[in-house]
Amino acid sequence: MGNVNGEWIIFGVKASDPGCIHSSDEAIDYVNKIGFLPLFANSVPGFSLEEHTVARYWWSDNEEKDPWQWRVAIAASEKVAYGKFFAGKAGFISLEWFPYFANYRRDGYDFDSLWEDGLAKRREKQIMDCFADRDSYFSYELKSRVAHSSKEKNAFEPVINELQRKTYLVTRDFRQKINKSGEPYGWHIAVYSPPEAIWGYETVTSAYKEEPELSRQRIYDRIREVCTGCDVTDEMIRKII
Repeated sequence: MGNVNGEWIIFGVKASDPGCIHSSDEAIDYVNKIGFLPLFANSVPGFSLEEHTVARYWWSDNEEKDPWQWRVAIAASEKVAYGKFFAGKAGFISLEWFPYFANYRRDGYDFDSLWEDGLAKRREKQIMDCFADRDSYFSYELKSRVAHSSKEKNAFEPVINELQRKTYLVTRDFRQKINKSGEPYGWHIAVYSPPEAIWGYETVTSAYKEEPELSRQRIYDRIREVCTGCDVTDEMIRKII
């Protein structure tokens, strides 16, 4: 998505394009095939879900055709990880590649160890402590527990995004609130969980045995491998990983 002459546009393809993705299931298959993928266009040309979909279907509210709606189904499927993984922007990571992102982004630290070594922020600790008694939280629930002043409320989203970038949290689902009659209502709201609560500690940390720099290099090399037809520079890759 880019701003051209003051107008926001989606960089898509024709429905007949061989590389076009037509459904959430196809999107999951594609992420699992290449390993990881940002949701929107970024510094690496062609390396996004946006650039493999039909532009006119975005925000059409058609659950079958709208890629913005697909992210709800993809997150809920738990077949790939979804979150703000790429330069503060949303994207998907396969379960094969998530351990390498976790090892690189965490620098080999579980969150408790990160905190004990003085490398985590107090607001990050407040949020992560909430998951000691529950596996998942609506975003508004977390915010009400840890953000009370205007300053804390304004800081909430950046902290949540940073915890996703570091892979300590993922967006597990998007759900509606439930009224007193037990009926769903309103917008779908993000639900956050530690990835270990979904896929297990052993899976998420399975790359801890290697140096974080090696995991970073794997990710770097995979982008180059996937984008062989593009003129991709080191700076382009650095911006998203």
